[in-house]
Amino acid sequence: MFENLTEKLSDSLRRISGQARLTDDNIKETLREVRMALLEADVALPVVKDFIEGVRQRAVGQEVSRSLTPGQVFIRIVQSELERVMGAANEDLNLAVLPPAVIMMAGLQGAGKTTTVAKLARFLQERRKKSVMVVSADIYRPAAIKQLETLAGEVGATFHPSSADQDPVDIASGAIDAARKKFIDVVIVDTAGRLHVDEQMMGEIRRLHSAITPAETLFVVDAMTGQDAANTAKAFNDALPLTGVVLTKTDGDARGGAALSVRHITGKPIKFLGVGEKTEALEPFYPDRVASRILGMGDVLSLIEEAERKIDREKAEKLTKKIKKGKGFDLEDFRDQIQQMKNMGGIASLLDKLPGMGQMSQVAQQQVNDKSMGRLEAIICSMTPQERRYPDTINNSRKRRIAAGSGTQIQDVNRLLKQHKQMQKMMKKFGKKGGMANMMRGMRGMMPPGGGGGMPPFGRM
Repeated sequence: MFENLTEKLSDSLRRISGQARLTDDNIKETLREVRMALLEADVALPVVKDFIEGVRQRAVGQEVSRSLTPGQVFIRIVQSELERVMGAANEDLNLAVLPPAVIMMAGLQGAGKTTTVAKLARFLQERRKKSVMVVSADIYRPAAIKQLETLAGEVGATFHPSSADQDPVDIASGAIDAARKKFIDVVIVDTAGRLHVDEQMMGEIRRLHSAITPAETLFVVDAMTGQDAANTAKAFNDALPLTGVVLTKTDGDARGGAALSVRHITGKPIKFLGVGEKTEALEPFYPDRVASRILGMGDVLSLIEEAERKIDREKAEKLTKKIKKGKGFDLEDFRDQIQQMKNMGGIASLLDKLPGMGQMSQVAQQQVNDKSMGRLEAIICSMTPQERRYPDTINNSRKRRIAAGSGTQIQDVNRLLKQHKQMQKMMKKFGKKGGMANMMRGMRGMMPPGGGGGMPPFGRM
């Protein structure tokens, strides 16, 4: 998300550096380029106008402090205004009500509502330690009821059955009563969607809302529809007291216009981003972190939180002890590292959150991407346990067998063994005194040539 906007903003903001003072004249051209970048990202025109005026008023006349360049002052102002447009801070779900807290999901057909119900159920169970029941009040699509039942089983949530011949209000009320008897904390109600906003749909959803009085009413909208997402959210907000928005399919949206438009147009906060198809691919929306990512500064906090949740601590500690004892880093360990990276969303997700990657993200992804990582894993899985533990025993005939078993070429097997050797050398340095600095210097040497993109030298991290 935001790839195009990040690239264009980085180019625009780079040009203003070197000025002794920020004046109306020397920021005029930069603001014009920023305006074009936002419009190309499909940000709604009223939002662009408000944003540009906010930046201009704050930037003109700002004296440059002794420790900062004018470019840094300007970027800080742009970041602050981005946060203002998207909302000052993350707004959490309000679940401080008498259980069960009811969350009602609304949205158009095809926005990913049912999948989002399952993602939210998983999020609440794993991160908030809540018991969750899900129910479908979509009587027009029996397949949606079956889909939710399957997803509920996948995420371990309680599923309340419903059928197409029932009334949506009776379905939701029955689920809430059942949840109360089972002492369940949260009930998530999936509602019917339409291909467009119509009066019949609004009438039904208003009737359901007044009957169950949910603690949260979330509007689920496809980020790839750009500023139309914000306009649709406004139409729903005019008919229904929304408490927040969930933007789905943000992993497929390179523009990011919806994220920048929704808050300004609806007045309602974005509470979550859907960042993939899997049920764990739901992230709370933090305006400050998103603003940082838009400006190519990364999102280290989210990366740390993700690592804490998804990295297998036991395996990590075992590997650290193994290396400190001077034992080799074998191909079993290499495969574990690849799997841990996949658990954290893959190469693209990691690079997106690292500071200063900028255009380097694209350069690095061309050389190392999720597909190539999957190929490496397939090659290692085609080896015997003995070969994984002792890679030096892999001769040409073994390479041919491994390549055939993994559907790759012998050159791919050779490349993997070479990469493993490089990692092995780095791990040896890590095990010695002052190893971390040595290892970082080694990693820096492995980076693609000319791909620095403003990233700090590894030795100084």
